[in-house]
Amino acid sequence: MIVFNNVSMRYPNSAHLFRQVSFSIDKGAFVLVTGHSGAGKSTLLKLMAGIELPSSGHILINQQDISQLHPNAVPYLRRRFGLVFQDHKLLYDRNSFENVALPLSIQGITGEEAARRVRAALDKVGLLNKEKAMPITLSGGEQQRLAIARAVVSRPSIVIADEPTGGLDQAASLEIMQLLKAFNDVGVTVVIAMHDVSQVSTIAYRTLHIDQQKINPMPSQTAML
Repeated sequence: MIVFNNVSMRYPNSAHLFRQVSFSIDKGAFVLVTGHSGAGKSTLLKLMAGIELPSSGHILINQQDISQLHPNAVPYLRRRFGLVFQDHKLLYDRNSFENVALPLSIQGITGEEAARRVRAALDKVGLLNKEKAMPITLSGGEQQRLAIARAVVSRPSIVIADEPTGGLDQAASLEIMQLLKAFNDVGVTVVIAMHDVSQVSTIAYRTLHIDQQKINPMPSQTAML
């Protein structure tokens, strides 16, 4: 589903983050991206989602080379992804329902169909009773669950999460990881950048570890609290 072929990435006036890395992620996988702070975990996720383009090499999503796509086709590619950011990126002038409905509105889905999907997504993350709540009134864990509802409301085939448990206590972190695993259990590919895998519950996962401009795929394993 996701293939990196000899991908290198560097920003202007900086050293390479990655140099000629190759790996693949199968459909339905649960993958953790690990590495020290500044290693390039967030950049790797942005490359996967087509938010950034590599300096060289090829990235294929469902056999499509994203660097060769016409700019008008990129928004359609990104509809395959649900993105969860470390800082949530919620709209604090809109309530929970309106935040989750935003991706649907961008896709032209409105009215009863949008309302049904939004409430279904809120229900899956345990926030159906908070649909009128403003994000500022929610706890950190609830805000992250709201961000996950927004990410999955469009029924993406891939969910990418950047440090989704950052700043949360152990109980809230476990709740977020179990929620992401629940989506993985129904076939969604999940890729998560994390610096502390001890926050992962008893979940089988694969690791892509970034170290010294290389990405080292590691065998599947199970994390324990």
